[in-house]
Amino acid sequence: METQTTKDPIEIGNDPFMSADDLAAYSARMRAAKALKDMEGQDHAAKAREALVKQLSEPIEVTPEKVHEITQRLLDKLRIAAEQGQKELLVMRFPNLLCSDKGRAINNAEAGWAETLTGRPRQAYEFWRDRLHPIGYGLKATIVDWPDGMPGDVGLFLTWETTRH
Repeated sequence: METQTTKDPIEIGNDPFMSADDLAAYSARMRAAKALKDMEGQDHAAKAREALVKQLSEPIEVTPEKVHEITQRLLDKLRIAAEQGQKELLVMRFPNLLCSDKGRAINNAEAGWAETLTGRPRQAYEFWRDRLHPIGYGLKATIVDWPDGMPGDVGLFLTWETTRH
């Protein structure tokens, strides 16, 4: 059987048949298109992440109305979590860039990790410290994803334990 390396597909019955070279070129074009699409997606994700960091870097104005709104949303989520038998609730997830050390102290569970928080994550910590800690809630911070093996987003988890009588 002889192999043709022409640019025109060979007809076998009613089905067009590409040469091996044509198939390899087609495959290369498909891989290049997929790589370009992936890069565009990564670029879009990077821009979205940048916008999120910028937004979360800006503290919100703490008014009685805002405190009430946050408290009500939190209570609703806590009720649902408790009904499901959970003992913790992810209350905030944010890029590690909002930690002055990019999450190192959190990753190493160092005392004083909260001092590295900036922007809204810092405000969330202060909300817990001032309002929720006194009534028995705990707060833990952990790295929740590891892109390319490096610390990524940080999660703040509100925790509670059942008291035994």
